[in-house]
Amino acid sequence: MATPTDAPLPPRPPDDTDDELSAPELQRGVELREGTLTDADLAGHTLTEGRLTELRLVRGSLANADLSRCEVRRVELTGTRATGSSFAEARITDASFVACRLDLASFRFASLERVAFRDCRLDEADLYGATLTSVLFERCPLVGATLSEATLVRVELRGCDLEGLKGAERLRGSRMPWPDILASAGTFAATLGIVASDEPG
Repeated sequence: MATPTDAPLPPRPPDDTDDELSAPELQRGVELREGTLTDADLAGHTLTEGRLTELRLVRGSLANADLSRCEVRRVELTGTRATGSSFAEARITDASFVACRLDLASFRFASLERVAFRDCRLDEADLYGATLTSVLFERCPLVGATLSEATLVRVELRGCDLEGLKGAERLRGSRMPWPDILASAGTFAATLGIVASDEPG
């Protein structure tokens, strides 16, 4: 059965002229494009208002890096540690995050279109006011994450832990497998203010 989420376009296939990229001098407005960065330590760097296009990041670290207001297009991150990173107000299009640490990451007021998160830790991630269009979350813990004031269009969640999710009402219209809906019943009940009849009043 077709899903409502459009698959992200991958970076273009590498050709014989594509070399492994070396970590560039990192600064505000930097542009990284057309290549692969493997095991690069970009932790704590400021890439504000930069551009990441046609890029693969394999492992390495973006922990506490500032990518706010960046343009991120046709990018794949695999096994990257990005705890506490900021993508606030970024425009992220055709991107895949696979087996990444994105706990405590900020996507406040970001725009995400055709983005897939697979096997990523998104505990306490902040998506306040973000716009998510054709976004897939697959096997991603979203424990304590924030969706308040977010706009979700064609979003699908599969095998995700939503315990303590803030702004769960923003999931209205999203797709989830029935077993996942049942597993998240406590979160949805809390959002609606429902109290189980067998609990003290």
